[in-house]
Amino acid sequence: MKRFLFTVLLAGTMGSVMAQEAYRQCGTMEADARLRLEDPNYAARMEAIEAFTQEYIANEAGGTRTVVTIPTVVHVVYNTASENISDAQVLSQLEVLNEDFRRLNADASSTLAEFVGVAADCEIEFCLATTDPNGNPTTGITRTSTTKTSFTTDDKVKYTSQGGHDAWDRNSYLNLWVCDLGSGLLGYAQFPGGAAATDGVVCDYQAFGNTGAAAAPFNLGRTATHEVGHWLNLRHIWGDGGCGVDDFCADTPSSDGPNYGCNLGTISCGTKDMVQNYMDYTDDDCMNIFTQDQKSRMQAVLAPGGARYSLLSSDGCGGGGGGTCDVPSSLNTTAITDIQATLNWSAVPGATSYNVRGRQVGTATWATGSTASTSINYTGLTADTDYEWQVETVCSGGTTSGYSASELFTTAGGGGGGTCTDLGEPNHNKGNAHVISTGVTYSALISSATDKDWYKFTTSAPNTKIKVTLTSLPADYDVRLYRGNSQKGISENAGTADEVIIWNTNSQGARYVYVYGWDGAFDAADCYDLLVEASSSSWRTDGSETIIDEEWNNAIVGIFPNPASSVATVNYFSIQENTQVFVTVTDILGNKVMTSQASVTSGDNLIELQVQDLASGIYLVDVSNGKSHYTEKFVKE
Repeated sequence: MKRFLFTVLLAGTMGSVMAQEAYRQCGTMEADARLRLEDPNYAARMEAIEAFTQEYIANEAGGTRTVVTIPTVVHVVYNTASENISDAQVLSQLEVLNEDFRRLNADASSTLAEFVGVAADCEIEFCLATTDPNGNPTTGITRTSTTKTSFTTDDKVKYTSQGGHDAWDRNSYLNLWVCDLGSGLLGYAQFPGGAAATDGVVCDYQAFGNTGAAAAPFNLGRTATHEVGHWLNLRHIWGDGGCGVDDFCADTPSSDGPNYGCNLGTISCGTKDMVQNYMDYTDDDCMNIFTQDQKSRMQAVLAPGGARYSLLSSDGCGGGGGGTCDVPSSLNTTAITDIQATLNWSAVPGATSYNVRGRQVGTATWATGSTASTSINYTGLTADTDYEWQVETVCSGGTTSGYSASELFTTAGGGGGGTCTDLGEPNHNKGNAHVISTGVTYSALISSATDKDWYKFTTSAPNTKIKVTLTSLPADYDVRLYRGNSQKGISENAGTADEVIIWNTNSQGARYVYVYGWDGAFDAADCYDLLVEASSSSWRTDGSETIIDEEWNNAIVGIFPNPASSVATVNYFSIQENTQVFVTVTDILGNKVMTSQASVTSGDNLIELQVQDLASGIYLVDVSNGKSHYTEKFVKE
């Protein structure tokens, strides 16, 4: 399977058969191999970009940034009328890219529960260019009639002299070529580091957008999503190798090869494959997720010093107006009732108006509006319901900033009697976690011995330091705090004493709170109160002493090597002297595979785990000092 593409490209008859069976074929790695042979400096540039990416991920990932909007030009190269796709088909592809890279796709709700915690809004958007490289107005679409009946991964479609169309300046535009690709190929991309003249993405005209000539099962625009992922430095989900080959993303399970169709239960390398990832080979209607680590890799190439950073200063979508059109900030929701709310944001210099959109969390359809003010009333809402909204700036010349990240709020209950309700049900697992906002106190029930309450909230810099407080407990309830599958804190005070977790971290993103009754404790008539607070300053434990960041940010500082083959060393930070800790290793299904004890002292401690007898796969290490638990993931080769 891993040499499937190579076989197809060598044998035309085989390609015809496989094309009829509609398997996804991406030529990016073949193009990469050709560039390594043709360009003696290409490999060195790739290595330098990867080194920068790793440094960015280690030091900068999760920091504050605005939504990046990439000016895009679509070069339609056609031999027949059907290949000369419509403007509507081009526009549909831009819409798909914007939805997929912002996790606004309607099928995001179909992501498997075990992967929801790592799903990412990549904060990248795409606009069809309004200004060409010479500063002239443009539709962002070029059309070239060619005598060539098809193209391959040899890049000829990228040259006017060879029947295609020359690239626009890659420092200012994403170049998308649409043509008839032969040998059953759906598309291919050039990684950052290739030549400027060939930089961009190529897609087959029948696998572009979600209307017109787009043909099932690749008719939802996910080929371009996949290839633009490559263009932004993502690898295939299986790393183009076996179980020991890495795609450089720790939150994508190892896989032994590509997946086709949509087999959600596929197991390889000891874990369930993330077949819904945009960087696999599954059908369009199966794909719906980028992960947090994939987001970090893409943000790295767009960061200062990154290979594609110049795109941030492009005026390709500026309509000749020059300057930038900034995303609104300081979003907040006020005057919330059971049927309406007021949405507010800070004024943006140069704004002529603002576009606003809102929807019930978990639904696909946005309600839209516009205003010249910095607030707008959102009406016609349902009581006790979670909503999200976003706003973008409209600047002179009609240019837009791209939409902000979502601001969340919950409408008031409609009963008016102050009764206690079972908030957010069914939220019995992380995949169905009820979305909450920081700084708001929520009342909810644990209504039975099997009732468990999961909540999800999101932090953004600089307010990344978290305090979780559980009060007004009618029974012996406890609480845990998670980042993805990694437990960051637990509070298990006896009886009805308040529970508090503090995590002073500099990272931002989605977090989860898990509230449960100890040994089945519950009260079906009386609510507990949950408050999650986010601050830019470290929270204190007793009002006088600031907690050391390492204790709460990541008591397990790291696990190395990762992946490990024989010995995995846990770097554990302790603020206590001469303490005994308990180490537990579980597999991804929660099965306990190893336990041990270790004596630690104040500061950094190295705890060795003999993992040579473990099967290849993903494991979780839990270190407990009897009062708190800390969990991290590692991979056994």
